[in-house]
Amino acid sequence: MQNLIKHFLISITWIFVITNAHAQNPIIRDQFTADPTARIFRDTVFLYPSHDIKAPEGMGLRKDWFCMEDYHVFSSVNLTDWTDHGVIVTQNKVPWVRPNSYSMWAPDCIEKNGKYYFYFPAPAKDTIYGRGFSIGVAVANKPAGPYIPEPTPIIGVHGIDPCVLIDKDGQAYLYWSARNIYVARLKENMVELASEPQIIANLPEKGLKEGPYVFERNGIYYLTFPHVENRTERLEYAIGSTPEGPFKMAGVIMDEAPNGCWTNHHSLIHYRNQWYLFYHQNDLSPKFDKNRSVRIDSLFFNADGTIRKVIPTLRGVGITNVTRQIETDRYSFKSESGAFVELIDTINTFNGWKTILTEQNAWIQYNAVDFGTKKPKSVNTRVFSETGGELEIRLDNPDGNTLSEIKIPATSAWVTINAKVPDFEAGIHNIVLVLKSNNPIEIDWVQFLKN
Repeated sequence: MQNLIKHFLISITWIFVITNAHAQNPIIRDQFTADPTARIFRDTVFLYPSHDIKAPEGMGLRKDWFCMEDYHVFSSVNLTDWTDHGVIVTQNKVPWVRPNSYSMWAPDCIEKNGKYYFYFPAPAKDTIYGRGFSIGVAVANKPAGPYIPEPTPIIGVHGIDPCVLIDKDGQAYLYWSARNIYVARLKENMVELASEPQIIANLPEKGLKEGPYVFERNGIYYLTFPHVENRTERLEYAIGSTPEGPFKMAGVIMDEAPNGCWTNHHSLIHYRNQWYLFYHQNDLSPKFDKNRSVRIDSLFFNADGTIRKVIPTLRGVGITNVTRQIETDRYSFKSESGAFVELIDTINTFNGWKTILTEQNAWIQYNAVDFGTKKPKSVNTRVFSETGGELEIRLDNPDGNTLSEIKIPATSAWVTINAKVPDFEAGIHNIVLVLKSNNPIEIDWVQFLKN
């Protein structure tokens, strides 16, 4: 009976933790997330990131460094709506982890024979496992857990950032980093090595290499990893014909972050006929790049199998339902002048961003909004303007048909204005906000109403 109650409570918890998550970047808005490993289980995308937190009182130098004590798992069937299933592993409940070490770094998860194996690095409390980081495993019957940690880490592995590839013949390979990038075969039980670790050769010798993520496509094995070529990490890759190499450097997946975030860490998946790159930047912590947030952008291959470089976007991926609050600050395009994006609250950054239009005909465009078949009757817009002004919502492009005209009174606080929407052909459209007055207007979101 106790188990039934426990599972019922877990199910109820999952229902109510549809987190502050979006189709736009970053995708998780109510906590910091980093080092995202995305996996597809049962036609659902499960996201296993690390979890940055602010250092607890008394942590000394830790306040200026990475601080992570546990792992959450998130899931989505459309890459737009993400459900937080809560904590699956926490540092002080793993038998071999040094208590209060706050170093639960980048993880991975893989399925084999109906079991789910969650791999994670942490400092061991007992020197019999060696100094520095070890890599452990927690096992579950479902992708979201509950996970039970193994009593010891994987013997013979010292490093961080585990990644597991199960090849077409069923053989599993473990990759990790510790100055170099290593690979070893795993036994059938997935918690022990079946071969001696070997260094992967022919990778850049200068600069930090970490965070390996390996996958196979059309007979080519891709070893992807962050590398500090200059001052911060960029995502690079090498290719080979077997899981253990040899590999040959092939190019850059993503350049250094324009906001100066020192790290990047990633994974790639092929989901419903499209490839996606999961990565992180420090959007919600612009002054401290040890608190990071997960992003997603589409990724494409050339005919010869090389990867086209991914340019980070704010819009991200997925189609946005018209009845959601659409945050145009996660824009697809904007005018060259008079359109800006700023945090609403620089102290509580989880409040998100706002669009600021400052000159007549300045505009900002948000792509791929699904109006469905039932046309909306009106639109709500949350705005602020000390002087008042006029805003237009247009369809498809800045010169498109006017969908709504919004008269905004002078305000001393944020207000929500409702305006009528005329008849038009529904379906999927881009929406564009255009400032028609000379007075600045700030926009938090727009939301279309069908009733």
